[in-house]
Amino acid sequence: MNDLYTTAINTQKATVQWMDVLADNLTNVYTPGFRENKVTFKTFLGGAVIDNHVKNVGQGKSTPGTSNENLFFEGSGYFMLRSPDGNVQYTRLGEFTFDSEGVYRAKNGATVQGYILNDKGEIMSGTKSISADLYEETALKGGALSVPTTNIKLWIDPNNGKFLGKYDEWEIKNDGTIYGKADGGNRSVPLYKIATANFHNPNGLYELKDGLFIETSESGKPVIGRGEIRSGLLEQANTDFKANMSDYQQAKVQMELVNALIKSNKDLLQSAMEMATQ
Repeated sequence: MNDLYTTAINTQKATVQWMDVLADNLTNVYTPGFRENKVTFKTFLGGAVIDNHVKNVGQGKSTPGTSNENLFFEGSGYFMLRSPDGNVQYTRLGEFTFDSEGVYRAKNGATVQGYILNDKGEIMSGTKSISADLYEETALKGGALSVPTTNIKLWIDPNNGKFLGKYDEWEIKNDGTIYGKADGGNRSVPLYKIATANFHNPNGLYELKDGLFIETSESGKPVIGRGEIRSGLLEQANTDFKANMSDYQQAKVQMELVNALIKSNKDLLQSAMEMATQ
């Protein structure tokens, strides 16, 4: 059986890790798209240790973005991105903009993924279309839809200054459909549907960096994301400020108690050594 000193040392280490996680949450409470980290503990004869780190996958509140190009996903899932090396990534942070060539990109340079639509608003898979009803039914069942995504590109024709050479402006609807608008807004044509994905075990995703994830064997394969997309907004961090402050205060008290126990053990050991040398 481990003695009290070993128990205290192990608990001290776990408490430091806990405080680091809480401090990171509190530091990023105003960082758009940040996912709150949570820890769980397990105990054994040698004290408490960190058992697991998990992400809070709950919904964060919306906040105004910097332009209508920014997106807020209200629902379950992630926006799909494709990195410059071709890998698919997932994020809740819709801080997207169209670059000078009209390509829809995230701040890290990855391209936002979508589906090409026909003039009826149906997703095109090669030369075949998928009805909106089938897509909705598949989403409701939490299933996968094996349709290749594509980069969203609204290039501007240098000859007439119009998007795709035809449209005066664009608009993103709540279902994620991007429309090209012409004739003073009287003509509206569906062009792309923004791709979203969800996972049966989102805590199994691997975080490449803050708010940017890739799938793993633990997360499982992506299924269709479910929710609404709102233009001109961003998602705030989903950190519970009060809960984290309360936990941080608790961690401080725990650290003070553990440090006192360690000091007492050191003092007792020092006294024992002095007595032994007399």
